[in-house]
Amino acid sequence: MNFNLTDILVLFIIAAIVFQFWRIRDISEQAKVYLEKYCETNGLQLISIARSKTKVIFFKAKLDWYTEFSFEFSSTGEERYLGLLKMRGNSVQGVDLPAYRIN
Repeated sequence: MNFNLTDILVLFIIAAIVFQFWRIRDISEQAKVYLEKYCETNGLQLISIARSKTKVIFFKAKLDWYTEFSFEFSSTGEERYLGLLKMRGNSVQGVDLPAYRIN
C-alpha cells in the first residue's frame, strides 16, 4: 500500500474533524453537569439546555473553543427563565441569570 502526501493530509483532516467533534461533545457534557450542580446548589430547577454559540478563539497563544449555552430554569415551578452559561474550553467563564422570583 502506497500512501502519498494527499492521502496522509486527507486522513489528518478527517482525524482533526473527529477529534473536534468529540471535544465539543465533552464541553457540552461538562456544561450540563455544571448547570445541574449550579441549579441544585441555588434551589433552581433546570428545565433545558442548548448550545447557542460555538467559535474558535485564541487564548494565551493557543486555540480553544468559546461556547455559550442557553438554558431554561425555574425557581418556583411555575415561571420559566432563560439563563446563559459561557465557557472557554472546559472552563466556566460565567453564568448570567435574569432576576427571578424566589419561592
